Amino acid sequence: MASPPHHRSRLLALASVLLVYVAGAAVLPDDRADLFWSSYRGGGMDITGESVLVRKKFSENFAMEANYFIDKVSGASIDVLSQASVIKDERKQKSLSLDYIHDKTQYNLSYTNSTERDYISNTTHFSLSQDMFGDLTTVSLGFTDSRNKVGENNGTANTPNVSWLGHATSRSYEGGLSQIVTKNLIAGTTLEVITDQGLLSNPYRSIRYKVDPSINPLGYALGSQVYPNTHTSTAVEGRAKYFLPYRAAASVSYRYFSDTWGIRANTIELGYTQPISNKWIFEGRLRHYSQNSATFYSDLFPFADSQNFMARDQNLAASINNTADVKATWAFAPEGFLIFKRATVSFDLSRIQFKYSDFRNIKYYNDTAAGGNYAPGTEPLYAFDAMVYQVYISMFF
Repeated sequence: MASPPHHRSRLLALASVLLVYVAGAAVLPDDRADLFWSSYRGGGMDITGESVLVRKKFSENFAMEANYFIDKVSGASIDVLSQASVIKDERKQKSLSLDYIHDKTQYNLSYTNSTERDYISNTTHFSLSQDMFGDLTTVSLGFTDSRNKVGENNGTANTPNVSWLGHATSRSYEGGLSQIVTKNLIAGTTLEVITDQGLLSNPYRSIRYKVDPSINPLGYALGSQVYPNTHTSTAVEGRAKYFLPYRAAASVSYRYFSDTWGIRANTIELGYTQPISNKWIFEGRLRHYSQNSATFYSDLFPFADSQNFMARDQNLAASINNTADVKATWAFAPEGFLIFKRATVSFDLSRIQFKYSDFRNIKYYNDTAAGGNYAPGTEPLYAFDAMVYQVYISMFF
């Protein structure tokens, strides 16, 4: 789902470090340079991203990778938009990663800095992976520490006035096991535990609670969210990939998530990969995700201060989303050109359907075209579709 800017920073930073290596001998990847472009449109949000990455080996044991990523956001998700607040922001992310191999152990150390007008994040990550039992088994361990400064824009999208509200920290502990079961089957599992502390709420979102219509003709009023200042989540994932006789591969994965806020989530994903000659690789993916709502979430509270903790963030609501993804990779220079050994370009298209079972679209309260006025708590349930487009060029040297 489309997250607000500062949540996107944290999610992207975590996503970049939760990579689990497939079993195999510890060998550093080839030198490469990547150019990346992406576009997300859905739920009132338009997000475009551009990135450049360069990776260089200095020996067979040591490599360095540098990445610069920038994305631009306009619009607002529906719960923010219902308060007549529009986001227009730009996030710049810089990261540096070092890889070192000693015998059958690979070490990785990385640092990421992400800045927005109202959010600053600094993330450090360390991981190691160990090949054993004739390179049939790979064990990986990782630790991530993220320190974030949270603000709020009290001005407008074009004329910001940022007030810094507080800080939040996040620590992630990861462990993984990947196993070559047969010559055609690879299986693996990962365990991830994340602890968050500090200012964890979204300052741009509000709760709503019932009031006497004589006070407010809408029948409800808006108030500030109140979150716990601690949050711990645990996720376990199992996955398998089977290589088919005709050079194709099929994959399946299942992930279970739970946290101390009462959310339980399940993710099932199926994938298929098919190379064609030596120039094309086609991939398809289907993903189903479902979660229940947090214990302190409600679309409409009975009255102000009815609970110690109160939230109406759509990311904490009960929801289901389904993703269909297709990807094509073309080796447009398989024999190389200039200083490059080979080069590829990939086109990735995803369609995501979001449906909420306890989050209502209050933007339509007075929309007569949508059926007239609704009593509080009877507005249409929110749903939307999103499209994600990605293009990236990789040049190996």
